[in-house]
Amino acid sequence: MAMNAVRLSPATQLHGGISSSLLPSNRKPNNPIVRYGCGSSNRCRMVTVLASLRENDGNGRDNSVRAMEVKKILEDSPLLPKPLSSNQLAESVSNGSRVRVAYQGVRGAYSESAAEKAYPNCEAVPCEEFDTAFEAVERWLVDRAVLPIENSLGGSIHRNYDLLLRHNLHIVGEVKLAVRHCLLANHGVNIEDLRRVLSHPQALAQCENTLTKLGLVREAVDDTAGAAKQIAFENLSDAAAVASAEAAEIYGLNIVAEDIQDDCDNVTRFLMLAREPIIPGTNRLFKTSIVFSLEEGPGVLFKALAVFALRQINLTKVSNLIESRPLRKHPLRASGGLKYFDYLFYVDFEASMADEVAQNALRHLEEFATFLRVLGSYPVDTTML
Repeated sequence: MAMNAVRLSPATQLHGGISSSLLPSNRKPNNPIVRYGCGSSNRCRMVTVLASLRENDGNGRDNSVRAMEVKKILEDSPLLPKPLSSNQLAESVSNGSRVRVAYQGVRGAYSESAAEKAYPNCEAVPCEEFDTAFEAVERWLVDRAVLPIENSLGGSIHRNYDLLLRHNLHIVGEVKLAVRHCLLANHGVNIEDLRRVLSHPQALAQCENTLTKLGLVREAVDDTAGAAKQIAFENLSDAAAVASAEAAEIYGLNIVAEDIQDDCDNVTRFLMLAREPIIPGTNRLFKTSIVFSLEEGPGVLFKALAVFALRQINLTKVSNLIESRPLRKHPLRASGGLKYFDYLFYVDFEASMADEVAQNALRHLEEFATFLRVLGSYPVDTTML
């Protein structure tokens, strides 16, 4: 690939997606970084594979040809594995050298950062869907999965609550990740050139005020890193992506605005999932997650929550105290001539299953619950507290 007479050879070392040495020494990025609202960071990833795509090179090739070359390099790079799909699970093989951790999305996703925070030096394995990540663990293709369960602004990720019940995995830990959204564009594109912005619907909603001030038209896509990838691959000059600073580094984009989220306290909680549960202890703060269902009747939920209150057990969740979901297979139940929804209640409480008080609370709940399952008892992530 020609980049102002600089050619990428097989021996070129890729770091952070694309080598920063590909930026010609006589060309410096001149796009100022705009910082919004929630403080600023000195980090500015400037990996610039796409920096000169807007100029014809010495061979006279147009931008579209060279954009395709960049796309091929990114797709062929071993640092940019293609996300696993459900029909590719059988083809994935562990090399046995590092813990393999599945996450949903593509390289540069916030879920990848969470996986690397949960398991430093892991081999992060991207998956197309949440279901695929669950299945990859069950089939022994990866060792763990790290998946989002709730966001302090957007609330619970209901899909993953449903999958927790459908699959036989255990929660073995949690990790909280501060979400810091950036506005990413191709090099040479200024903020005043932008007309539209691409990202996941929740990310767009979390940056509503900033995007409104900039007058940008929102376009929803599957995930934040996927939006950054599209901006780079299609060499868009009128569009930006709301994504992470890591995505800017991987896809060779420029950070034109930092910290554009409306709320500084934007935290996503992720669950660490494994095939086997961990043995709970009492040497540190533990949390236990359960799911149960109840018979229809006055005060029955109050009665269920009282088993914890009577034992001074605190119920905790980042966004909601308790989560109820209709049963999928048998949503309606007849009682006294009336039909009711059968609900599942998901509860987190601060106690280890090694504590006798927690065991007694669940024995009490089991006396009148129609269904009860412990999803996991695991150490609390205190890094964001």
